[in-house]
Amino acid sequence: MIEADFPFLSFIIIIPLVGAILTGSIRSLDIAKHIALFVAILTLLLSIFALILFDTEHGGFQLVERYEWIPLLNIEYLVGVDGISILFLPMTALLTLITMLAVWNSTAHLPRFHFSLLLALEGVSFGIFCALDTVLFFLFWELTLPPFFFLIGLWGIGSQRRSAAMKYLLYMIGGGVPILLAFILLASNHAYYVEGLIPQELSFSLPVLLDTPLPDNLQAIVFLLLLFGFAIKAPLVPLHTWMPTAAMEGPTHIVALLVGLKLGVYGILRFAMPLAPAAAVDFSWLLSVIGAVTLIYAALIALQQTNLRRLLAYASVSHVGLVIVGIASLTAQGFQGAIFQLLNFTFIASSLMLIAGFIHHRIGSTETIHLGGLAKVMPKLTFFYFLFMLSSIGLPGTSGFPAELLMIIGALNTHSILGFAALSGAILSAAYMLSYTRKAFLGPVVHKDIEQVIDIKSRELALLFIPALLALIFGLFPEYILNINQAASDAWLSRLTIQSP
Repeated sequence: MIEADFPFLSFIIIIPLVGAILTGSIRSLDIAKHIALFVAILTLLLSIFALILFDTEHGGFQLVERYEWIPLLNIEYLVGVDGISILFLPMTALLTLITMLAVWNSTAHLPRFHFSLLLALEGVSFGIFCALDTVLFFLFWELTLPPFFFLIGLWGIGSQRRSAAMKYLLYMIGGGVPILLAFILLASNHAYYVEGLIPQELSFSLPVLLDTPLPDNLQAIVFLLLLFGFAIKAPLVPLHTWMPTAAMEGPTHIVALLVGLKLGVYGILRFAMPLAPAAAVDFSWLLSVIGAVTLIYAALIALQQTNLRRLLAYASVSHVGLVIVGIASLTAQGFQGAIFQLLNFTFIASSLMLIAGFIHHRIGSTETIHLGGLAKVMPKLTFFYFLFMLSSIGLPGTSGFPAELLMIIGALNTHSILGFAALSGAILSAAYMLSYTRKAFLGPVVHKDIEQVIDIKSRELALLFIPALLALIFGLFPEYILNINQAASDAWLSRLTIQSP
């Protein structure tokens, strides 16, 4: 591990949380909003600077900070990043800034509380990506629940928004129980391994636990507990039903955060597989089945959708299935493609959901029966929609192509059936996206209300410009992403060759 000379990661985590307190406590709405904007921009700049400081040749953890937290239980404030997590910091900061600006003037109800919750969510999300102590990770993991609960329940656009918020909360609480149990088992195993007493020899440090052998029977239990807990948040079939509900009832900019931040899949990558490597190899068939079923099932459901928000929710679930297929291939191509796709979620899937919000704000619906001919009256929005839509289905020249290609190659190298499932999912993805596009954007304008619709404004155009630029840059030059996580990917895969005694 490489220790940090300056606590950059702590600043990145703490600044949004302090900004959330200031934004919520200042009486002047204008000042509060500009404080929130300043904090969002500052954290973006700090996260970019952390990326600049990152050494791509080093496969271990960097910018590490360690402080005592609960000495009695050997729980530390331990943060750091590697090639797997470093890119999620600027992407999370960018996504938060975009969603904040997307509703800059349209949040009439409790606006200070709204922007405060957005900053709080940003800070704890940073904590999830940086935490190297399992208890610290779990703390940040659970702290994402209150912001999402209030943001969905208070500012949702559906009549059942409070029920959707409660459903999300109950699902996430249910997923947290097996995760915490698995972390306790890992800490106890360390005490047993060093022949020490509990709680004196407990360890919740991820680097320490990675070097602590885990018996075969315990590996299976830990892996399955973590997989179940993280699968709820991912989400994976059949634990996915909260996602389409939230997409229909919640505010679109918050759903953009839900589809953009795949924290559950990150948990599988960071904890479930490297902490129980032998079980991860033994149960790779289970991951393959779950991923393939999620990929195909969600795609078939999306193919029947007539509402863009629900379609994008199922598309997000389907693409998560493809990511799991890539991970389950246990190949360098599949793993790097999975990380690439997770990054794509932050600026492609989220941008499509924001576009759905722009349409709903102007027309009051994203149902195809109320649309038709949008390309004629909203050419600017249509341009960005087509770019993100084509990137989501993996068109060459966009960032979706190298990600999907790597995952498909990884799947084919492992098993032909797995590769066939990945290819089938790609075909179905093109089918449901192009089908909706034809009905909603092309053809004649059949509703008079559509003729009066105003195209996206300059502020909305600017919000979509940066994600569009990233989709093209990373599509044409994917090595920018792949070079950063190459060393970490090799280290991650090497752990899966470790067998427990």
